[in-house]
Amino acid sequence: MDYEKLFHDMHPGFFRDAHIRNLPEDWIYTELVMDLRTETPKEVPYGYPENITFGAYSGSLEKIREIVRNVEDGWVPFFDGTCRIYCAFDKDKIASFCILDDWGVHDHLRIGGPGCVGTLPEYRKRGIGLEMVRRATVILKEDGFDLSWIHYTHVGPWYEKLGYKTVLSWNKNGPLGTGSVVHF
Repeated sequence: MDYEKLFHDMHPGFFRDAHIRNLPEDWIYTELVMDLRTETPKEVPYGYPENITFGAYSGSLEKIREIVRNVEDGWVPFFDGTCRIYCAFDKDKIASFCILDDWGVHDHLRIGGPGCVGTLPEYRKRGIGLEMVRRATVILKEDGFDLSWIHYTHVGPWYEKLGYKTVLSWNKNGPLGTGSVVHF
């Protein structure tokens, strides 16, 4: 499968965006994919606290935006009510969150994926976020998505624990090939 072509179909003009063009050149990001037609996410290789539950978020947008703002202010605009939100909860408190993106149909494949994945600092390094992403990926599979795509991340090895595979690396200039940068 030509993942670079698929990336450009999903995100036309991505490398012409001013925000992307202004990233430091040495910052490398990855795109990861899991083929949900043949794969299921691996179990989290370590446990998470027993008191944590998982489910769809049904509260106010302002409440989730405030929580997102505490993790990554730049993600707040993506929590606009157009995507489903999935969370890990500690009783009535959100511990971790993500949106379930629907990238549409490209090359006859229905593509979605967890995005803007964040965990509040006091809940990090306990397996909560990883388990939340695993469950979100299962939901996408159950909903009939063909591919689960992780877009624009610098923590590829974290997602690889679940079985996601890196299909593209890039920097502000475009996809990285064999030692050269492709300019767009």
